[in-house]
Amino acid sequence: MKVKEQIQKVINEFNQKDLFDAGINLFKTLGYNTERQNRLDNPTYEGFYNNYIEVSDKIGDIEKFKEKAHVQEWKRIELLFQLTDSEMSNPEESFGTGKVNNTLIEAYLFFAIELNGDNYTRTVLSSITRQINKVFPMPVMILFKYNGLVTLSVIDRRINKKDENKDVLKKVTLIKDINFSNPHRAHIEILFDLNLANLRENYSITNFVELQNAWQKTLDTKELNKRFYQELSNWYFWAMDNVLFPDDVEINKDIRNSTNLIRLITRIIFIWFIKEKNLVPDTLFDKSIMKEILKEFLKDKNSNSYYRAILQNLFFGTLNQKMGDRSFAKNGSFLDHKKEYGVKNLFRYDNLFAIDKKEVLNLFKEVPFLNGGLFDCLDKPDDSGKIIYIDGFSRNPKKQTNVPDFLFFADEQEVDLNKIYGTKNKKYKAKGLINILSNYKFTVTENTPIEEEIALDPELLGKVFENLLASYNPETQATARKQTGSFYTPREIVNYMVDESLKVYLKQKLTDKNEMKSEDADVALDFLFEYNEQEHLFNEKQTKVLIDAIDTCKILDPACGSGAFPMGTLHKFVHILHKLDPKNEQWKERQIQKAYQIDDVTIREHLITDIESAFSNNELDYGRKLYLIENCIYGVDIQPIAIQIAKLRFFISLVVDQKKQIDIENLGIRALPNLETKFVAANTLIGLEKEKENWLNNQEIIQLKNELKDIRHQYFSAKTRREKLFFQKKDKGLRRKIKSILIEIQKRELTAKINNSKEMLEIGHYDEIIKRFNDNQKKRKEFETKRQKLSEKLEKIKKSFTSSSEKAAKQLSSWDPYDQNASSPFFDVEWMFGLNEGFDVVIANPPYIKEYTDRRAFNGLRKSPYYQGKMDLWYFFGSISLD
Repeated sequence: MKVKEQIQKVINEFNQKDLFDAGINLFKTLGYNTERQNRLDNPTYEGFYNNYIEVSDKIGDIEKFKEKAHVQEWKRIELLFQLTDSEMSNPEESFGTGKVNNTLIEAYLFFAIELNGDNYTRTVLSSITRQINKVFPMPVMILFKYNGLVTLSVIDRRINKKDENKDVLKKVTLIKDINFSNPHRAHIEILFDLNLANLRENYSITNFVELQNAWQKTLDTKELNKRFYQELSNWYFWAMDNVLFPDDVEINKDIRNSTNLIRLITRIIFIWFIKEKNLVPDTLFDKSIMKEILKEFLKDKNSNSYYRAILQNLFFGTLNQKMGDRSFAKNGSFLDHKKEYGVKNLFRYDNLFAIDKKEVLNLFKEVPFLNGGLFDCLDKPDDSGKIIYIDGFSRNPKKQTNVPDFLFFADEQEVDLNKIYGTKNKKYKAKGLINILSNYKFTVTENTPIEEEIALDPELLGKVFENLLASYNPETQATARKQTGSFYTPREIVNYMVDESLKVYLKQKLTDKNEMKSEDADVALDFLFEYNEQEHLFNEKQTKVLIDAIDTCKILDPACGSGAFPMGTLHKFVHILHKLDPKNEQWKERQIQKAYQIDDVTIREHLITDIESAFSNNELDYGRKLYLIENCIYGVDIQPIAIQIAKLRFFISLVVDQKKQIDIENLGIRALPNLETKFVAANTLIGLEKEKENWLNNQEIIQLKNELKDIRHQYFSAKTRREKLFFQKKDKGLRRKIKSILIEIQKRELTAKINNSKEMLEIGHYDEIIKRFNDNQKKRKEFETKRQKLSEKLEKIKKSFTSSSEKAAKQLSSWDPYDQNASSPFFDVEWMFGLNEGFDVVIANPPYIKEYTDRRAFNGLRKSPYYQGKMDLWYFFGSISLD
């Protein structure tokens, strides 16, 4: 039997065998075989305590240990075996136990723990791993078993530089949730890579430190991400020549296909992430089932039923429609069904199915409504009512998108991508997108410096977007196609920049209120920001200052791309709040107190109920994240697709902390917030001209702006399509009022400008002269000609001013935050975010573009006071951010 088959067999045995025997067999299959087995007489926490903790001086606070080791969850604990140098030695290679690179490992312990519950977070399993490792002087690898799943936990540790008798416990790495009835192929591959024979083929292993390093390198998610991206990149370039999208908005085929394919990829990857929460059934991606329910599925190379019938109905008819309201759009002529014209959250394409409509709806019935504009169909009516097609979700064949079935389910095959990658005679392979995704394990929780699951995490969305888009930018395409991953700010840099920025902000708050000395604040904040298990160093009053400072903080990334810095900020603030306010008592109270300040009783009571629900029905981090997103974090990027992906990442971060509850409405999943006024597509470098800024100071405009601000704040929490359309309609009406007032203001300004102009004074002077020359036609005609020229000049000034003013008024008032396809040519903090003051923190990694490489990037900037000629675009971002 082959090794991979043996691995699958022993994993299946966790169903029948005793925990000890199943654990021993798994490690034996992986090549870690020893007779040093010593089962606990009492395989419970009490037995573990009596054998190891009671006789050790390593655990000072036993109650704290019990809490952090979650011992109430332990059903059974087994010491499987100890691995020493004698088991690792063989005739071909000696094995030692000396210190290497400040690390000394003389043996390994392997434990197995069976837990009582159904599901455990990465943080809980990591915490148990850390606590058990504190008991022993050597590393402990732990195998967890719970609810039909096993998880393997590996910890990295080194000698404490200050005390060599102690170890520093570093990152915990998890191979999580291996289903022992039906293990994922990705889990089998990972375990196969950890097989000792494989490791010895690839690495020199002459001591336990080298073995530990070999494990860490094998479990490095960077390599996993790189391999995935290369497969996805090959698929993307292969698909570019095999798809057809509507050209109503973008005429250039390459740009149109590139943008739409990236949008398609990110939507499907998002679904793959929420599939990990069991919110989308696997059946929708099962090739054998598709053959039964779709008439033309994979019939030939032109078959394209899967994207339309399954994915578009999942995107728009399911995830964007409440669970009880899902139905098919009625067939027939436009006149028969005018009410459904342009309604894009009804199912379509019943003719593509081999089953009836009721059975089709049943395929999707267990998928919750998510909202958030996430799967809003981008086919929208223009001002005349005509539908402008982008997604191509239509029964009109001329307006439909064509993505062939083989692009999703084709087996691996050779494709010629030499021209794309700038190579010659190199062989490339590609396979269907669903097949690619099925080969990898996904996790909805983003990895941290101290916890890492061996799976693809949501940061992947950012990496995919940044690099695929760079591959079609003329200045970056050559590099992007050869150096995968080179156009995304690495997580380590993001973490460093976020930490340093937030420390400066929080230190200022502490020292401004005379709560701490500068040097004390530095030490305490450094400790607070670290991923450790120790209590923070702040007193009660200082803690309140910090929580207040976080809640009122306004942070902007003016070139956010796919949201690396905003997401890094969110995670860091959540981490800090977890330490400062572990039970969310202060954070929740602050949100409720803000709600009490709302005058409208109905809105106030609804909001307070919503706050209570957000905190009580979800994991602790959900309430932290939701109100940080609502009140603190903002992003701008010139590319609408970038903004969409940034929002996707924030949606995933909220979904991960929601609890699926079968008997509750929408499976207990709260509809996602609408982030249209948190992340906007705009040119950050071009602001409103001072003259236009003055228009906004008009009292009527100020009142309407305040109404707009209220509407957009309420829109954040709008959940149904009807609610959203209501707010969008009110928003549009207010913008039209603002436009008409602006035009009136401009007319008054124009009249005053003309009446006080030098030309108008001269015309009056000529009128007086002309009266004097009634009898002298020659002189009269001479001055009439001069007067006519001045009148023509004034008319030109008037037309020019009117044209530019009306254009400016239209530009300002027509900015529509709900249009996901548009990018504003200007950016204004107050107009777009409703903020009257600047930001507390501006953090970004802006584009580095030299003018001689792309002159178009500097259009509209050459009149800026910061323009110097022969310069780089990042300088504008730095200067404007400081302003």
